[in-house]
Amino acid sequence: MALKVLMVCLGNICRSPLAEGILESKVDPTEVFVDSAGTGGYHIGERPDIRSIEVAAKYGLDIGHQKCRKLTSLDLDTFDQIYVMDQSNYENTIALAKNKQQREKVHLLLNEVPIETKEVPDPYYGGKDGFENVYRLIDIACEIIAKRLQNKP
Repeated sequence: MALKVLMVCLGNICRSPLAEGILESKVDPTEVFVDSAGTGGYHIGERPDIRSIEVAAKYGLDIGHQKCRKLTSLDLDTFDQIYVMDQSNYENTIALAKNKQQREKVHLLLNEVPIETKEVPDPYYGGKDGFENVYRLIDIACEIIAKRLQNKP
């Protein structure tokens, strides 16, 4: 059975769809299943933000098929590891946890990266440069996660 990893941001249109696509591109899909969700239900059923789709395409990834969905308490049962983009998403995700085991599944994505900032900034209200920066941060973290998930040095 594949390991299940969930990426979480606020609206599931900018950061977490990128994280889903990036991690998916770095792992064997028979070993690791990747999905994404948002803590807010603002964009349920919509495609990711066009700027996320464009920055992903720049790096050869197609995330245009993804559909936004809201995080549910069932996700804490279903997924083995949950990575959130910032402290607010962390707190909102932890609030759904029923026990210590579920809380221990939730991590800030950038805790994986040896850099000072531990939050992936929300690029929604910024320009294209913000999406490029977010892509780079997420890519670094996903590279580390992918190697660990697949037990590669």
